[in-house]
Amino acid sequence: MRVLPPVALLAALGPALACSARPAGPRLFVTNERSGDLSVIDLGSNRVVATVPLGKRPRGIRVSPDGATLYVALSGSPMAPPGVDEKSLPPPDRSADGIGVVDVRPLKLVKMIPAGTDPEQLAVSRDGSRLFIANEDAATASVVELPDGRVVASVPVGGEPEGVELRPDGAVVYVTSEEDGEVFAIDARKPAVLGKVSVDPRPRGIAFLPDGSRAYVTCENGGSIAVVDAGKHMLLRTIKPAGESVRPMGVVVSPDGRYVYVTTGRGRRLVTIDTATNEPVASVEVGARPWGVAISPDGRTLYTANGPSNDVSIVDAASRAVTARVKVGESPWGVALVP
Repeated sequence: MRVLPPVALLAALGPALACSARPAGPRLFVTNERSGDLSVIDLGSNRVVATVPLGKRPRGIRVSPDGATLYVALSGSPMAPPGVDEKSLPPPDRSADGIGVVDVRPLKLVKMIPAGTDPEQLAVSRDGSRLFIANEDAATASVVELPDGRVVASVPVGGEPEGVELRPDGAVVYVTSEEDGEVFAIDARKPAVLGKVSVDPRPRGIAFLPDGSRAYVTCENGGSIAVVDAGKHMLLRTIKPAGESVRPMGVVVSPDGRYVYVTTGRGRRLVTIDTATNEPVASVEVGARPWGVAISPDGRTLYTANGPSNDVSIVDAASRAVTARVKVGESPWGVALVP
C-alpha cells in the first residue's frame, strides 16, 4: 500500500478538510456600507468566518425562501449624512447600482441585477420568483422577475423610498417614503398602488404580524412607531417609546407575533413592544446607532447592526441582555440570518 507523505496527504485532503471546517450551524450575514463587503458570522462560535467583497454601499439584504441565495442592495450614490449639503457631494456612479446576488454555499457574489437607481432595501416574494426594490433617488419601487433579473414594473411612490416588506400572504407590499412621510400599499400581483397611509416624519422600516393584520412602521424623525391596519391600510395608532434621542430605525416581529423589536438609532437601544397592548415593555442598550435587526427562528435571540462601532450585538430575548458583540466591517447596516 502506498503511503502519502504528510504534505501530499494534506493536499489530497484539502477539499474535504475545507468542507468539514465549514460551519454547520446558523450564520448571520451583515452588510457593511463603508467597506463594501459582507461579514459572515458563525453563530455557533460568534466569530466572523468569511468576508465577501460586494461593491459600493451594500445596505438592504434578504434571503431567498430556500436559503440558498442572498440579495443585497448596492448603490453608487455618495453617502449623505443628515445635514450635508448635497451640492458638495461627488456625482453618483450609476454603474454601481444594482442588486448583488450571492450564492450562500461558496460565499461568492455571482452577478448583479440592474434594477433602478440607488436601491436601498428590498423584499423577496414567498415563492422566490420576484424582488420588490425601493429605489431611493428615483422615487420608485421596481419589480424584478427571477431568475433572469428582468424589471417587469416600476411603480411611482413618494420621495426617498426605503423600507420594503411583503404582507405574509404575499398579496400586498408596503414601501415607505421618507420624504413624504407616507407608506404606500402596492398590489404585489399587478402591481399598482392600492392606497397610502400618512405617518410621522421619515418612515424607515416595516414589519408585519404573522397573521398579516397589522404592520409596524418605524418613523425616525417622529421618534415613533406607526401601527397600521394592513387590511384597510389605515393608521391605527402611534407608539412613542420613552428615552433620549429615540430614532426608530429597524424593526422585526417575533415568530409568535407577541413582540415587536425596534432599534432606536442614536438612542442606542433595542425596544420591545407588546403587540397585545401596543405599549413598550422593555429596552436594552445594544450599541452605537443600531439600525438593522434580525431574530432567530425560535424567537430567542436578536441581532443588531451597530454602524459607528462596526459591530453586531447579540441579545437574549428572555433576559433582554447583550450576550456578545462581534466585530464586523465598516458601518454595518443590514442583517440576515440563514438557519
